[in-house]
Amino acid sequence: MEQILLLVHLLIAVVLIGVVLMQRSEGGGLGIGGGGGGGGGGGMSGFMTGRGTANFLTRTTAILAACFMMTSIGLAILAGGHSQPTSILDQPVGDTFVPPVVPESGAPPAETAPSSEPSVPLQ
Repeated sequence: MEQILLLVHLLIAVVLIGVVLMQRSEGGGLGIGGGGGGGGGGGMSGFMTGRGTANFLTRTTAILAACFMMTSIGLAILAGGHSQPTSILDQPVGDTFVPPVVPESGAPPAETAPSSEPSVPLQ
């Protein structure tokens, strides 16, 4: 289920990027886009008028953005469902936890004599 939702999420993201890039810029901050020249010709090879194309792309962007947010929330919920709440007091100290080995006789394990060589090489 999670893989399918992730695949749908990625497809929506790619299509959303494409739709946003197809839209005409209306800002004049960089001196590009906006009005001026070009006449009133329709976009998409005359299929729709310029205004109709803008409305269609705006609505498509809004719908894809809503779908993107829903799949994001769904993935977050699915990712959070795998972990169970635990206490940090239940976790062992250090990287690995090695339980003490108790011999079959029930006696405590014999302590080993310290080695004569240092555990860290001297320089």
